[in-house]
Amino acid sequence: MKLLDFLHLKNISGQIAALVIASIIAIHLILTAIFLVSRPDQPDPTIDRGHAQFAAAVLLLGAAPAAERPRLFADIGRAFPKLEIESLPPGPVPPAGDPEGLDLRSLHRRLDSRYRIFPLALDQDRHKVGIALPDGAMISAKVLPDLRRPSFWAGPWVVTLLFAIVSVSLLGLWAARALTAPLSSFAKAAESFSLNGAAAPLPERGPEEIRSVAKALNRMRERITTLIDDRTRMLAAISHDLRTPITRMRLRSEFIEDEVHRGRMMGDLDQMRSMLEAVLSFLRNDRKLEAMTLTDIATTLQLVTDQFADMGHRVAYDGPEHAMAIVRPDDLSRSVTNLVENSVRFGAMATIRLRASPDTVTIEVEDDGPGISDARKEVMLEPFVRGDDARNMDETAGFGLGLSIARAIVLAHGGKLSLNDRAPHGLIVCIQLPVRQPNRQSAA
Repeated sequence: MKLLDFLHLKNISGQIAALVIASIIAIHLILTAIFLVSRPDQPDPTIDRGHAQFAAAVLLLGAAPAAERPRLFADIGRAFPKLEIESLPPGPVPPAGDPEGLDLRSLHRRLDSRYRIFPLALDQDRHKVGIALPDGAMISAKVLPDLRRPSFWAGPWVVTLLFAIVSVSLLGLWAARALTAPLSSFAKAAESFSLNGAAAPLPERGPEEIRSVAKALNRMRERITTLIDDRTRMLAAISHDLRTPITRMRLRSEFIEDEVHRGRMMGDLDQMRSMLEAVLSFLRNDRKLEAMTLTDIATTLQLVTDQFADMGHRVAYDGPEHAMAIVRPDDLSRSVTNLVENSVRFGAMATIRLRASPDTVTIEVEDDGPGISDARKEVMLEPFVRGDDARNMDETAGFGLGLSIARAIVLAHGGKLSLNDRAPHGLIVCIQLPVRQPNRQSAA
């Protein structure tokens, strides 16, 4: 990759590099301004470590007559209580020297050679020192410790480091969110993709790479939609063209004198027509524009039950009188009808059960047929797959689209369809649907 391409602001890499450089410059400018305002490298003249007070009090006592010193001790104690100046008993003057751990260089500069500083006994406060006055009198006073230069970990470098870490961390979080937000929109667009054009195209904005991906995905969606449209139109034309010769063949079969041959011919023609209608219905299923609406699912299931009972099938309904949910009523009726058709085809009776909860409705279609083996349950949900020998009694059993259409409708509702065994034999097709459909398109 060329350096100029890397620094191109339209690319993700260029934007990240620009953000890092801008953040570093901003950090240095802020720290420089703080340094120039506060100047931590310069000593603070307002800080008094007590050496000036100490020297002034010692010089005052050394110049005063011995008779005046008791009064001066009291006055100095009230004026500078932290010095704790006291008179020492008379005696030999200890040798001069600075106590360990105290820096008294500034105090030595303020006192001349007539004043000798010496350490006190170890059992006393280590910050106290003794001073011999020019006339031989001795006093003690407390020396405030010097303010040492702060260590590295207490200096401005730590503040700089922490500020840089926080700034870079916030910058990284912002950059990560800015980069992942388009990817999240891609995932949402893929989830809401529908062939009816209800979903809006991806916004083509952001860095150049993101815009290129958005354009490619939009073009892919257009090609997929065009492909499905062409496929549906082709099959619709085939279905329309085949209906005319099938109708002519039905008319001609009416003149067959042999009733057995005539019946077989009529059955084959009916099967061909039903197959064409089933295939076309399956391919057009994802193009339906039926809107979601609040529907009484219990009433819909009872209507399906009555329709099959009127045709002489043993179908029963088990569930509440009313159960409301937001669904596509025609699609739901179609999916349950397909399941019941399979049940009455392969079994002697069927039961439609409905269980409702505040968030989910569960529909079960149960039959007493031979059932489906565990190895073929998942395969049976694929289109154009017919059952095994146990559920494929004859060649007119179907075209293998009933379960596929039902599953597609359930998935379009955001639900789930599963196949379960019934004891002692039979099949239970379970449909779970959400009661509400938040933020879903109106078409699958």
